[in-house]
Amino acid sequence: MSESRPDILCIGSVLWDIIGRASVHMHEGSDVPGRIERLPGGVAMNIAMTLHRFGLKPAVLTALGRDSQGNDLIRTAEVLGVDCSYLYRSDDLPTDRYMAIEGANGLIAAIADAHSLEAAGEKILAPLSDGRLGTENEPWTGAIALDGNLTEALLSQIAHSPLFAKADLRVAPASPGKAERLMPLLTHPAATLYVNLEEAGILCQGRFDSAQHAAETLLERGAQRVLVTDGGKAAADGSAVAGNVIASAPPPVLVTRVTGAGDTFMAAHLVAEQRGAGREEALERALTAAARYVPENWPHDRPPHLRRRSR
Repeated sequence: MSESRPDILCIGSVLWDIIGRASVHMHEGSDVPGRIERLPGGVAMNIAMTLHRFGLKPAVLTALGRDSQGNDLIRTAEVLGVDCSYLYRSDDLPTDRYMAIEGANGLIAAIADAHSLEAAGEKILAPLSDGRLGTENEPWTGAIALDGNLTEALLSQIAHSPLFAKADLRVAPASPGKAERLMPLLTHPAATLYVNLEEAGILCQGRFDSAQHAAETLLERGAQRVLVTDGGKAAADGSAVAGNVIASAPPPVLVTRVTGAGDTFMAAHLVAEQRGAGREEALERALTAAARYVPENWPHDRPPHLRRRSR
């Protein structure tokens, strides 16, 4: 698919989501009729698909098995506008999968068979050093969307690697439980962190009553750029270069329907800035895009492990 250089790289998890859904309440031992879907998933894939909808040409750096499931996933992803030319194919690791059962009463159970990405480690970064996308002397200079499903060791390597020295690095944790993994990237000079209020509290080892307060504290701790969201309350953009924090309230729909909006918020903000929008305008566009996205896809727009990334 890769006839030209991608606009942005999405580094992290790409897998199959296998989701069984029933329209009735379920409990342990339930055996009911429903629907089973297999969909492309993973944080990096989800962000890449969203960026494509906004008009960019994304490529993913991840690990897939050299198996039939990996082949199917690549074909599906490329139809959806995601360049898979640079991903790592393993001969001995299977393609990652996530399986969940949902009833009318929510998530019943889930299993993440997602070990191959962590096992592959730094192999997924090879295109950034072997000349396909960059080298140590001429590193990638474009945008990178980085998810927090990578190991702490690999995230630390990325934070100190010359391969990322000139990149516009946009970072989001995969879940509050993995937010601490991003500590090595907190003070990276080219990193923009996208976190919610809970994740900001984990990074700062405290609690905040507003996104603005959280952004101010993250800047004090050495962050160069942060975007902090707080559900239906005001979101904040803190910049060390500008020396201030700006805030804006999301449209009212986000007060009760924030599920699934996180990836759209991040993608819309990144695209707005790449197209020349200032900080205030980019923040407004991101909040508006997330608000418009949610009602169109509510409530089962994506599997439970991706819905958590709502901001």
